[in-house]
Amino acid sequence: MVTLALDLFERLGILAVLFFLMIRFELFRGLLAGTLARGERRERLLVAVCFGAMAIFATVCGFEMHGAIANLRTVPVVIASILGGPFVGLVAGLIAGLHRFFYDLGGVTSLSCAIATPLAGVLAGVLYPRLQRRPFDALVAFAMGMIAEMIKMGLIFLLARPHEAAAGIISSIGLPSVFANAFGVAVLVELIAVQAREQQRAMAQQAQTTLGIAFKTLPHLRSGLDSLNAAQTVHIIKEMTGIDAVSLSTMQETLAHEGLEAERHAAGMRPLSAAAARAFETGSVVVAKTRREIGCSCGGCRLGSVIAVPLKKWEKPVAVMELYRQKENGIGRLDEELANGLALLFSNQLELGEIELQRKLASDAEIKALQAQINPHFLFNAISTIISHTRTDPQQASFLLVKLADFFRRNISPGAVQVPLSVELEHCEAYVAIEKARFEERLSIVYDIDEAALSCHLPPLILQPLVENSVRHGISAREEGGVVQVRARRGAGHVAISVHDNGVGIPRDRIRTLLSDSAGSHSGTGLGLALRNVNSRLSALYGKESALNIDSKAGEGTTVSFLVPVTP
Repeated sequence: MVTLALDLFERLGILAVLFFLMIRFELFRGLLAGTLARGERRERLLVAVCFGAMAIFATVCGFEMHGAIANLRTVPVVIASILGGPFVGLVAGLIAGLHRFFYDLGGVTSLSCAIATPLAGVLAGVLYPRLQRRPFDALVAFAMGMIAEMIKMGLIFLLARPHEAAAGIISSIGLPSVFANAFGVAVLVELIAVQAREQQRAMAQQAQTTLGIAFKTLPHLRSGLDSLNAAQTVHIIKEMTGIDAVSLSTMQETLAHEGLEAERHAAGMRPLSAAAARAFETGSVVVAKTRREIGCSCGGCRLGSVIAVPLKKWEKPVAVMELYRQKENGIGRLDEELANGLALLFSNQLELGEIELQRKLASDAEIKALQAQINPHFLFNAISTIISHTRTDPQQASFLLVKLADFFRRNISPGAVQVPLSVELEHCEAYVAIEKARFEERLSIVYDIDEAALSCHLPPLILQPLVENSVRHGISAREEGGVVQVRARRGAGHVAISVHDNGVGIPRDRIRTLLSDSAGSHSGTGLGLALRNVNSRLSALYGKESALNIDSKAGEGTTVSFLVPVTP
C-alpha cells in the first residue's frame, strides 16, 4: 500500500508539470482569471477536451493491481469541473470515462470507473462553488477529490463482480487512491492560486508603472509633441520599464528613439518601420513578432519584436509609440498592456495640450479660466487616488482609469457650444467615480432627474463644477462626509436644475459677496471662482433670470440652483 502511494505521488509530479505547462497558453488564461465557467461554449469544450486527454494520460500511466488500475484520473476531471463548471467537468469526465471503459473492456472495475468519472466531474462542479471560502480554495478542492474517489470506491463495491474481487480491490488500492487523488486536486488548485496571485501582483506593478510614467510625462506631452518633448518622454519610458528600446514617431519622421539601435533610429530618420506605418494607417495596435514583420528600413537591425501603438487626438492618429524587444517573439502580454495603457493616457495628454493651445487663442475668457482651474487640479488628484488603489485593488484602479479618461474626453471636447443635460450628467458621474474612490463611504450622490429634462441643452462645464464645489467645500470638511443631490425638473419653458449638499454650509455674510466679480476666493480655496464662472456664463447666455441662486445655512448645507430656458 505504501509502495502504491509513492508510485501515485510520482505520477502526480508528472501531472503537475504538464498542468503548469498547460496554463502558460493563452487558451487557459481564463483559469487564472476565474472566468472560464462564463466563457464561450466552444472555448470551454476545447478546455474540457484537454483535461479529458490529461485524464486519459493518467489512466495509461496507472498501475494494474488485482484486476483494477490504480491511477490519478480523477485529478484532471475534478480540476476541470472546479475551474470550468459542471459542463467542462462532465465533458472531460465522459472522455476519460469512455476511454477507461474500453481500455480494459470487461475488466472488474471498467463499468464502475466509467460511471464514476463523469459523475465526479458534475458533482465537483456543483458543490465546489457553494463550499469555497475564497477563489482557488485548496482545502475544499481536497474534499472534492476525496468525495469523488470515495464515490468511485462505492460504485466498485456495488457494481463490480465478483464481490470478493471488489472487496479485495478496495482494500488494496482504496486508501492510497483516495488520498493521492484528493491531494493531487488540492496541489493543482494551489498551483493555480499561486499563479493567479503572481499575475495580480504583476498587473498591479504594471498599473503603478503606467501611472508613474503618465505622471512624469505630463508636463512634456501637455506642451506638445515635438522632438524635445518626445526625447524626454521616451527617456522616462525606457528608464521606468527596462524595455530594450522606445520610439516616438510622426508619419513623416522619427521624433525620438532611446535604447538599442539608437544610431540607426535617430531623430529625423525616415521612412518609418512597416509596423509603425501600419499602426498609423489603421489607427490600431500592431504587434510585430519578428524582424521581418517589423520591416525596419535600416539593414542589420537587431530589434526583434515590437508593439506599435497609435497616439490619437480626437480619434485621429498623430504619432506612433513603439516598444521594442531585442528577441523575436519577445513582446509579452504585460508589454501589450503597458503599451495600450500608456497610449490611452498619452492620447489624453496630447488632447489636453491641444485644448490648452486652443484655450489661449479662444475668445471666451470664462471658458478658458474654468478649464484652466479644473484640468490640472483634477488630474493630479485623480492620479494620486488611482495610485493608492494599484496595489490593493488593481481592478478598481483599472475602473478609475477608464472613468478618468472619460472625464477628460468630455471635459476637453472642443467647439461644443451647448450639450444635452444627459451629457453633463455623464460628465458628473465620471468625476464622482474618482471622488468616491477618495472619500469611500463618506460621499454619496443622489440623482433626481426628470426624464423630460435630459434632452435640455446647456453650456458645457456647468453642472460638474457645482458638484465639485459641493464635494470640496461642503462635504470634505465634514468628518462623517455627506450627500450631494443633483435635481432637474422641466417646467413651462425652462428646466430647473439644483445641486444640494448637506455639508458645512456657507456663512450668510459670505453668500452676499460670493458671486461678486470683486470678491476674492474664500480663504484661498477657490470657493467662488468656479461659481462666478458658471454664473457669468449663464447670465451672459440666458440673462439675469438664469443666474445662480445660492441658499445656504452654516452647519446644515447648501443649495445652488438655476434655470435654463427651453423651447417647446
